[in-house]
Amino acid sequence: MAGILAAVRLRLLLAISVLLAPLAGCGVFGGPDPEGAASDFLQALARGDAMAAGALTDDPGAATERIQQVRGELEPERVRIALDRAEESESAEGAASATFTATWELGQGRQWRYQGSFDLARADTEAGWSVRWSPSVLHPDLSAQQTIALREELPDPAPVVGRDGDPLLTAETVVPVVVETGQAPAVAAPLAEALNRFDEDITEESIVQGAADAPQRQPYTVAVLREDDYKSARGQIYELPGVTFPSQQRLLPPDRDVAPQLLQGLRDELQQRLAGAAGWRVVTVDTVGAEVATLAGQSPRPAPTVSTSLSRELQAVAEDAVEPAGGQAMIVALQPSSGDVLAVAQNAAADAEGSLALTGRYPPGSTFKIVTAASALQAGQLTPQTPVDCPATTTINGYEVPNIDRFELGTVPFRTAFARSCNTTFSQLAAGFEPDQLTRTAQQFGIGADYDIAGTTTLTGEVPPAQDEIGRAANGFGQGQVLTTPFGMAMVASTVAAGGDAPTPQLIRGIPTEVNEPAGPPLDPAAADVLPAMMRQVVTEGTATALNGLGDVHGKTGTAEYSPDGSHGWFVGYRGDLAFAVLVVDAGSSGPAVEAAGRFLTAGGE
Repeated sequence: MAGILAAVRLRLLLAISVLLAPLAGCGVFGGPDPEGAASDFLQALARGDAMAAGALTDDPGAATERIQQVRGELEPERVRIALDRAEESESAEGAASATFTATWELGQGRQWRYQGSFDLARADTEAGWSVRWSPSVLHPDLSAQQTIALREELPDPAPVVGRDGDPLLTAETVVPVVVETGQAPAVAAPLAEALNRFDEDITEESIVQGAADAPQRQPYTVAVLREDDYKSARGQIYELPGVTFPSQQRLLPPDRDVAPQLLQGLRDELQQRLAGAAGWRVVTVDTVGAEVATLAGQSPRPAPTVSTSLSRELQAVAEDAVEPAGGQAMIVALQPSSGDVLAVAQNAAADAEGSLALTGRYPPGSTFKIVTAASALQAGQLTPQTPVDCPATTTINGYEVPNIDRFELGTVPFRTAFARSCNTTFSQLAAGFEPDQLTRTAQQFGIGADYDIAGTTTLTGEVPPAQDEIGRAANGFGQGQVLTTPFGMAMVASTVAAGGDAPTPQLIRGIPTEVNEPAGPPLDPAAADVLPAMMRQVVTEGTATALNGLGDVHGKTGTAEYSPDGSHGWFVGYRGDLAFAVLVVDAGSSGPAVEAAGRFLTAGGE
């Protein structure tokens, strides 16, 4: 038994000696020489082992706590610390000093590099060396009762400007109104009373429901107010329990009603590009969090201004033009020579339903006769001078097609039937087309093309092939299965103005439009060369004479029936390098669209 116990004691002594061996070089007693002790300390500090680094000092508790605080605040991706020098003092026995170079990689390209120093001491000749602890060991400017913090500084978002440099989106201070979900029922009534004037959808019920639906009981943002609006409501809401107001910078239009459907998409698309490069600072802070000194950093770098194709002046003119319309009304304006989107305007009734000007699909009515005419002209079926019949009604396989108010012209040149908008002429013409003839011609105007325009979503429309005469006849005057958007019809007008070659639309400078489905080939000269004169005749002696006298306006009116009792009003056209489409939903005739076009052209530019 005695032999067994002796063997156990021997094994225990061996195990203890193995455990103590590393402590002799890097434990609480420090290294056997200043260089070893300093190196061990800096290695532990670099790898983030606060306890090991603290144990190598003469105040392990305080050192460990402060190192943990600094590492936790900075959250470095990597720390590299090189020992530059360590040597004993020539004048004081048991004293030494060390210098080092530290490089902290703080992520996102942020690097903090500095030189530091500290003292070491040895209690007696038998003990190892240890670091004499003070906060300045971590950085020479860190004092007692201080710690280090990382501050991020965001630049103001870069502005978004129009083609003439006019601001469309600029950085403004906004104030979110945020309520703790548990307090929402108690404060919903006064919040709704104060905020409903800014957004009529904010009610006591909506606040309670929104807070209840907030994920994981997170605070609910009731509204985001412009700074002036917040100041006007502050007295009513500032003292409400559980309500906070964390102000921030956000890109906003000069006027809240300026192209909301378009500018929101622009802001979302450009968010990262507009953000710029954040600045940062490593600072010392006192016990209450107040900054004492800046140790390192880089100023924020604003992103460059983003330019768009939009014309702020033309946008305002377009908005003024559609606002008086009784129903939903909208205008899309393009520059034919470049494809630049110049303006997208909707009145309040249209805004309530979304981005109708760009994605709302409607039958184009007689404005589609531009496409039908082009299809017949470039196929060699007729010329503008070819005599055609324009009876009050015509019947195609039992399908009766009347003119508006059943007017009749008898036999007239094709250009006159176009200018006066003879449904009977165009239905007869289209009935004889090939099933996909209108489909292919429409593609030449950009209808059916698919564009991925950075900053917005657009649809051009569709013209399905028609296998039967009745379908082709209805499609020929913009009824049947033809559906387009105001954006698509602005492309039609642009194609004529551009000499028959459909332009590729563009919105943000420097971000080319992706063409997923291209427009068809340019129009044949047989159509491209004569359509401008035919569209001019619509204004001088056809269905849009109300616009005569407003310059060299070319266009086409349209009344698009969608039910026995309902129809939309259209006008599409161009003047100089400005092409546009106007739609007034449920207008009953093209008259309201022509009136809106008149307001637009009267106040608009070339």
